[in-house]
Amino acid sequence: MKLLALSIALGGAWDSIAGILYSFAIGTGRLIDDPSTDPFYALFLGSFFFCFAYLQFAASCNISKYLIVAGCLISGRILYILLLYGFMLFAEGFPTIFWFTGIIDGLLVTLSLVAVHRGNLPVKKLFIPEKG
Repeated sequence: MKLLALSIALGGAWDSIAGILYSFAIGTGRLIDDPSTDPFYALFLGSFFFCFAYLQFAASCNISKYLIVAGCLISGRILYILLLYGFMLFAEGFPTIFWFTGIIDGLLVTLSLVAVHRGNLPVKKLFIPEKG
């Protein structure tokens, strides 16, 4: 469980970085403005990243109780990776500037899945909380 808690905490750190970038660096007229994004939407996304980071930090403190958070994060990151690379490969003109985020999220998913496997956790526990 410690490895899973670590991977979830690392995901929280990564989402904190994303929150800072979206809040202060990403958006039209800012450091990163391709794709063009209204600063309001960038700030809006940044606030969600901070919420995700908080959830991950809190869940990593008591991972056995909050396995459902880990399950949601793993599946959400997988969906993000598939969507990101699907758009980069098949949507003409889609900017490729965020390719590295797919790699980092892929590493976090891989670490989490290794932790789930090493901890002999059934997948059911990641998506259906136990009564307590």
